[in-house]
Amino acid sequence: MNRYSLNQATTKYWPLEDVVAASANAGLEWIGLWREPIQEYGVDKAAKLVADAGLKVSSLCRSGFFTSTDPAECNAKIDDNRRAIDEAATIGTSVLVLVSGGLPAGSRDLDGARGMVRDGLAELAPYAEERGVKLAVEALHPVFCSDRCVVSSLGGALDLAEQFPASQVGVIVDAYHLWWDADVYRQIERAGERILSYQVSDWVVPLPEDTLLGRGMMGDGSIELRRLREACDAAGYDGPIEVEIFNQQLWDAPGQEVFDLALARYKEHVI
Repeated sequence: MNRYSLNQATTKYWPLEDVVAASANAGLEWIGLWREPIQEYGVDKAAKLVADAGLKVSSLCRSGFFTSTDPAECNAKIDDNRRAIDEAATIGTSVLVLVSGGLPAGSRDLDGARGMVRDGLAELAPYAEERGVKLAVEALHPVFCSDRCVVSSLGGALDLAEQFPASQVGVIVDAYHLWWDADVYRQIERAGERILSYQVSDWVVPLPEDTLLGRGMMGDGSIELRRLREACDAAGYDGPIEVEIFNQQLWDAPGQEVFDLALARYKEHVI
């Protein structure tokens, strides 16, 4: 249980103070944070809140979105990514989760878009390392390739990450996005020290109209969560395991109820 971390996206409408208090009261060590709510709360204030509760931040989500053909927009995205790195350093996490971005409007050039991600990492990686932050490339399920993330497999994420030192760039192993891939276990072994987080939820069907909100509670779907965790362990990853679930029904439920259920399901299906 010392590895468990509730990513606050799982209880989206629950105030930050309540998520932090529940985690501390449960004797947890970690919490996962998102940029928008901590910006609204105040980054320095959020850092103090978490530290005073005796918690550590497993990751900050999210930045990236490098794919644009407009030079002004590209520069603005780099500036925002630098702010995200600074925010991660302020709240005391070494892991900044990056979602690459989808195809630029009107483009079908997938290789070109992935090149933009590489260029963005090259621009940011030294800046991040100076601040004690690693850039964590997250591959999303291929259904999101066109509009959200042109990095669609763990192998593809590693192809990008391995162009940089492991001290600068790593990868996220998100069960929801990777479970389907017949090559995933070989790629987890390949990833080794570059694994910066293992994130869990479940794949449930039928998918909702908004597929982004299709994640289910652990144990409600098809994913071998424990097997994936064991593979990450065998590859050398012994860090936090984040529960990150985007699901409207869970968001609408009382925060403490979701918190308790997630903790119970984690014990049953992950550890």
